Amino acid sequence: MCGICGAVATDGELNPAIRAAIGPMTATLRHRGPDGQHSFDDVAAALGHARLAIIDRAGGDQPIPNEDRSLWIVFNGEIYNHHALRADLSARGHSFRTASDTEVIVHAYEQYGAGCVDRLEGMFAFAIYDVRRRELFVARDRLGKKPLFWAILDGALHFASEIKAIAASPAWDGAIDASALESYLSLGYVVAPDTIYRHVRKLEPGHWLRAAGGRVEIRKYWDIEEFDTVGLSDDVLDRQLESAIGKAVRERLESEVPLGAFLSGGIDSGLVVSFMADTLGDRLQTVSVGFSDAAHNELASAALTARAYRTRHESAVLEPRLDEVLDPIVRAFDEPFADASAIPTYYLSAMARRHVTVALSGDGGDESFGGYDFRYGPHAVEARVRPMVHGAGLQAATGWLGRRWPRSARLPRPLRLGTVLENLAGDAAAAYYADLCFLKPASARALLGLEGDVRDTALYESVTAPYRRCPSTDPVQRAEYADLKVYLPNDVLVKVDRMTMQHGLEVRCPLLDRRVVELAFRIPARRKFSLDTSKMPLRRLARRRLPAPLLSMPKHGFTAPIGRWIASAHAAQFCDDVFGAGSAVGGLMDVGAVRRLFDEHKAGARNHSYALWAIWMLERWHKLQSQPHPAAPAPILVHA
Repeated sequence: MCGICGAVATDGELNPAIRAAIGPMTATLRHRGPDGQHSFDDVAAALGHARLAIIDRAGGDQPIPNEDRSLWIVFNGEIYNHHALRADLSARGHSFRTASDTEVIVHAYEQYGAGCVDRLEGMFAFAIYDVRRRELFVARDRLGKKPLFWAILDGALHFASEIKAIAASPAWDGAIDASALESYLSLGYVVAPDTIYRHVRKLEPGHWLRAAGGRVEIRKYWDIEEFDTVGLSDDVLDRQLESAIGKAVRERLESEVPLGAFLSGGIDSGLVVSFMADTLGDRLQTVSVGFSDAAHNELASAALTARAYRTRHESAVLEPRLDEVLDPIVRAFDEPFADASAIPTYYLSAMARRHVTVALSGDGGDESFGGYDFRYGPHAVEARVRPMVHGAGLQAATGWLGRRWPRSARLPRPLRLGTVLENLAGDAAAAYYADLCFLKPASARALLGLEGDVRDTALYESVTAPYRRCPSTDPVQRAEYADLKVYLPNDVLVKVDRMTMQHGLEVRCPLLDRRVVELAFRIPARRKFSLDTSKMPLRRLARRRLPAPLLSMPKHGFTAPIGRWIASAHAAQFCDDVFGAGSAVGGLMDVGAVRRLFDEHKAGARNHSYALWAIWMLERWHKLQSQPHPAAPAPILVHA
């Protein structure tokens, strides 16, 4: 894994000050690539690369050119089929000077143009600069495992793995996009392609960008195309799934550095570890973390799998000092981010990095195989009842009653009658949106002083568009697809990338292999999810490969006890930050309403933990974003 950055003139020559800034820009990414930083520049472009050396450690420094040095690439990720691609390209007359997967990409682009992305299996964000055409080609992997930001500033298209690298350009314009605050406060993140900054965009997963002659073209190159087509028996399906996951795991074991796994108490990471052990045996290093309270601790479950496969297992119970870790974590994201599981992920990554440079994880099983039962179950039931409510003309009355029904976030989702009634009054896409939100959409808009219906906003359109365009008629399959397009790349994979890269650790996700995901969506939702069982195909596989007691243990999720922290242990710190002198919250939202949320939460009357955490992280981010990043050691820059 690595960090990439660069700037290419949209027309003519690159501003010399921007070209000279490629060193400082690359230096901001040193945590992503501690093994060396290098650059390429000419009159119209500058590319920078910070390397975490994993494949061809001796010869794989970047940027890398093609044979005649007319194409230059910087690349972040891993290509798992690079050996087969190399053989194909060699047969077509291409010659290679390294054994790296990076060089395979630049030759694939030379051979196939933009179509090269269709041939890549893996995780990637890369940029290729064509010296002769003065053209930039940028692409991001299908599911968004690797990040890519871009901005046009002072006549140059800037790009980077993280926003902080773009911010190191002398052309930086840090104007905040106020409309992005609604996305953040509602969902806990800013939905792509937007960012918190007005001039910075995210390249969306499964898309490429081409820039030349003052024009920027963006196209989607991949999507799920088949839904609900598998008619195989469970036995045949299970064999296909086992083969696909096994192959995905084996492909991700190539490494010239130590390799291990994140192990939670769930079946997803347990299955990944079981397949890894088939190859690595008792040489496999695994790591787990949890908190002292039982609701946030799966260490006993993880230990069962570790013992079953005789892994070299390390675990830890966390009692984080938030005053020490919040700033590094908040700063890592470059924009407000409210998923508190970033905290255990940060510690887990630090623990893993003491032993390995590459770790496999179980991320992705929930989105493809129906794992979010707390959302999918109510969504499925409401989809059955909604036609009766609408057929009887009761939408208005049901919605009115739902909006006035007493709220309790402490109740399980199916028992929150106000939410159920509101969801029944609207359509299925609106119900999906409401369930995805950290904070009730109307409440988020009220805090920000916004008027009007959320359904009239661009945010609502972007979040619900995947749900509405999914060709499956099953509401659970549509919710899974929308999660794959919205929640997974904007929350889960952002968290995993930033927290692992803070420690120079590469994480690979076999359950997000393109072929595994496509197979999962060919399976009808009714064969993946029922009201009493989630992830049915993975559970059948787990019954054959994992310790039996693991299957009956409750799922806790990889979360942090933020409700307890805000109500007691860190209440004073929260108040100092959010209500103290100079608070940004006072200029962004209704402070009185925030105070009422806090008082209700602290008294135990209502559980506002997610909303308050999001507000707190927004305040911490706002304070930090105006401060310079801690200085990094000067990189070694080699100008080609």
